[in-house]
Order: sequence, then C-alpha cells, then structure tokens
Amino acid sequence: MWQRLAFDMGAQAIAVPSAFTKTTGEAHWELLCRARAVECQAFVIAAAQAGKHSEKRESYGHSLIVDPWGTVLTRLNGSETGIAVADLDFERLEAVRQKMPIAHHRQKGHKAYLA
Repeated sequence: MWQRLAFDMGAQAIAVPSAFTKTTGEAHWELLCRARAVECQAFVIAAAQAGKHSEKRESYGHSLIVDPWGTVLTRLNGSETGIAVADLDFERLEAVRQKMPIAHHRQKGHKAYLA
C-alpha cells in the first residue's frame, strides 16, 4: 500500500494514524515509520494515539514526522498531546530520489518481470 501511494500515485507525503500498544510501540513504532519513509522516499506524518484508555489498554503515542532519508524531523514524546509541526523540504525529497532512484529501479524490474 505504501509503495503504491508513493510510486504509483506520486505521493510525496503519507499520513499514518496509529494506536500501537505501549509494548509494541516501544519496540517497533519509530523503526517502522523511518523504514517506510526510506523505502517509499516520502515524508511520513505519523499521528499516534497516546495515553491510558483503561486498566488493560495503553497506547504508546510518540507522533512523528520523518523525512525521506529516515531522519525524524519532529516528535511528540510519550503520552504528550499536541500538534507536531515540521517544514517539509520537497527539494530534499527530490535530492533523495535522485541519489537513490528506487522508482526507476522498480520500473525496470517490472518490465523485466513482464518480459
């Protein structure tokens, strides 16, 4: 889905809502957001539900904005609520895409697959 948005539909930024549990969020949340930004060469705007909802359920939080090189531009920590804001540098996006032409490689691979 992520790659279709970026490479087939031309998305430059992808918004991702989430409600990771505290346990899985600590282990995977930032890693997955950064990996998706790099593999899709897009900004990832990852809003994350935070806080304790009941005795048995707590969401991890840690909303992030990640650039296409995998750098975290801004974050909200833990159960902090608020608005995360970052400037999205689309010239940097194009520079990353030029340095690492994944879209071109995908097209070549797709043509080879169909041959």
